[in-house]
Amino acid sequence: MTQIDFPMEDLLDRPREECGIFGIYAPEREVARLTFFGLYALQHRGQESAGIVSSDGRSAYIHKGMGLVSQIFNETNLGPLKGHLAIGHNRYSTTGSSHIRNASPYLLETNYGPLGVAHNGNLTNTAYLRQRLLQRGVGLSSTTDSEVITSILAAPSEVWTGAEIDHSNDPLDLWQGRIRALMMIAEGAYALTILTRDAIYGVRDPLGLRPLCLGKLGDGGYALASESCALQTIGAEYVREVDPGEIVRIDGNGVTSITGRKSERRALCIFEYVYFARPDSKLEDQVIHAVRQRLGRQLAIESPVEADIVVGVPDSATPAAIGYSLESGIPYTEGLTKNRYIGRTFIQPDQQLRQASVKLKYNPLTSNLEGKRVILVDDSIVRGTTSGPLVQLLRDGGAKEVHVRVSSPPVKHPCFMGVDMATYKQLIAHHMDIEGIRQTIGADSLDYLSLPGLLKAVQEGRQHTGHCTACFSGQYPVTIPAWLFEDERDVPVLFGQGIWSE
Repeated sequence: MTQIDFPMEDLLDRPREECGIFGIYAPEREVARLTFFGLYALQHRGQESAGIVSSDGRSAYIHKGMGLVSQIFNETNLGPLKGHLAIGHNRYSTTGSSHIRNASPYLLETNYGPLGVAHNGNLTNTAYLRQRLLQRGVGLSSTTDSEVITSILAAPSEVWTGAEIDHSNDPLDLWQGRIRALMMIAEGAYALTILTRDAIYGVRDPLGLRPLCLGKLGDGGYALASESCALQTIGAEYVREVDPGEIVRIDGNGVTSITGRKSERRALCIFEYVYFARPDSKLEDQVIHAVRQRLGRQLAIESPVEADIVVGVPDSATPAAIGYSLESGIPYTEGLTKNRYIGRTFIQPDQQLRQASVKLKYNPLTSNLEGKRVILVDDSIVRGTTSGPLVQLLRDGGAKEVHVRVSSPPVKHPCFMGVDMATYKQLIAHHMDIEGIRQTIGADSLDYLSLPGLLKAVQEGRQHTGHCTACFSGQYPVTIPAWLFEDERDVPVLFGQGIWSE
């Protein structure tokens, strides 16, 4: 009998999460357990596989597997992960299929000790870098850009990197030189935690497409994480974000900031604010929950409608629904109850259950909906496969009218920087206007937050910031190789352009 690990979230119309990375240096502590809880807090960023690499300064230890953090790790396999340095990774596949050989972190032995790498993001020039490695005789065992990054760091070459590499006998100087060299040739989105024999490094791409932050432990040591919620979970104090293009080294001397590769522009993925990040996390010194409430307020200003109650699609759209209610004066209440334990199961649903997937995830609160004109706030519509069943579920629960409001603009373009945002052929807003989508999902009315409104809400009071809006605008902050659009030859694409708001 074959046991199938089937993610029920895949039944719902949501962009797939990116990855979560973690790193920690804590003298005289066994940090694998802290890394486990850090990854547990970042579980929302990737539910496909997870892994931890630790080191005691002499040897490195690794354990990784397929599934959720709590399914992979236990007291038996955490025990052997010795040492005061560790990195961890939660994966959702972007480059590379869902297979154990593609699970991270990656670990290699080098002349200068162990090298471990955890990566969040997606390199847009992976094919070129991979081919050059193969030409140099470097063997690769997976299909991921993360392994490519690890191999380049393990054995860089000025011949094809075009960058000066430090051949110092000092391992600290050597590794920071190799990381700099990698940053000169790596294009696209990446946040990295890197483990060496003596230090943990945190690296962020020059545009800051992927988040990474730094925290301080109360009894000594520091940690790096994709989101600040992981720092809170392990009792670390949030210090700051790693700057775009910065290399941070954590070792016995504390924290050292090193200039990697700088850019005048910034392009943090704006979908972190819309959906990806946990509501209690901070990005750009803003609490995500507060920003999402501002999205809802702006949506109410732009798209008012007469109704009796406001409900949100739990849990990601709840803050925006509250904001809509506060701005409009229409009472907020719960209209849908979420089954929080259906998120992942080992039993694959049959075809009838797949067709009723929304009912597996949500139930209507009939007593709150009966005879009411309902505003349903959602954070995004991607393929459009969930919105119609949700609208019908509210009607089945007694709603007299259902008006859908979306706290982000229409998603019209795929993402090539580490997010599965579907293809042009799958994106409903690429093929239909708003009225066509409204008819398809069966709502009484439908409207989206405008792109200027989204930027206004996210960047309120902020200076020296910028965000990638490619999934909404089609304007990419990095050059996208034309071959990635081979299946979309009839689609006009704006290469190497971006939307910036300073």
